[in-house]
Amino acid sequence: MHRIVVGIDDSTGARQALTWAVAEARLRDAALEVVHVYDPVPTAWAYADGELLSASRAAALDRDIEDARRTAEEHAQTMVANAIGDIADLSVETTVVEGFRPAEELISRSANADLLVVGSRGRGGFAGLLLGSVSQQCATHAHCPVVIIREESDTDAADS
Repeated sequence: MHRIVVGIDDSTGARQALTWAVAEARLRDAALEVVHVYDPVPTAWAYADGELLSASRAAALDRDIEDARRTAEEHAQTMVANAIGDIADLSVETTVVEGFRPAEELISRSANADLLVVGSRGRGGFAGLLLGSVSQQCATHAHCPVVIIREESDTDAADS
């Protein structure tokens, strides 16, 4: 095995997926690519109010969107750095991508991977789901084997 891709976000499941992927990369002497896809534009700005904007209002909105994008990218880079920590014994590449479809990015990157690792659920709003939309899409469409790490809850840890 030469390359493992792992998708992460701010979720506990993603951190557990990263931990698993690091251990597997060490076991297999594989390179690790850590991928995070972030949404650069706050949802409130994604919908116009239907009115024609003045040039000054449009310019101000463009500046606000650029500031939000820059802040989101900085947060994503920090999150990836904090998630990885010091992994001096591994070849690690971090990829932070601006976009709205993390599954598509991970599926694309799986074409050059031997294994794709994702958490079972990310930051989505449906806490009761066993499998999130990104992990489900990856399992269905990836170009390599996929490992989905089920988020271990406090109850699971107490039962072990």
